[in-house]
Amino acid sequence: QVQLVESGGGLVQPGGSLRLSCAASASIRGINVMGWYRQAPGKQRELVARITTGRTPSYTDSVKGRFTISRDNAKNTVYLQMNSLKPEDTAVYYCHVQNAYTTYWGQGTQVTVSS
Repeated sequence: QVQLVESGGGLVQPGGSLRLSCAASASIRGINVMGWYRQAPGKQRELVARITTGRTPSYTDSVKGRFTISRDNAKNTVYLQMNSLKPEDTAVYYCHVQNAYTTYWGQGTQVTVSS
């Protein structure tokens, strides 16, 4: 049973933009936090951005001012708008959804920033 469906990854040149989307299935109730993590080759998975039910966002320092996280509570969907992309943003990006009972992860979507 697919719980989280991600889309929007791809190849982009430095300075370009991408928008990631993650739709959580309606069976996931009581979502409080939604967010995005990323994992580059040879590195640990790190939090990129997260947003609460009340739409309070937080970001890791390296993406502040370039990435914007948003969510549509009615659609159980979280978005990550990524602007001014850099080669060091290259990674597999994972959607993360949390309710009072458990944590859900998406399958990951590849983002590659290269000329």
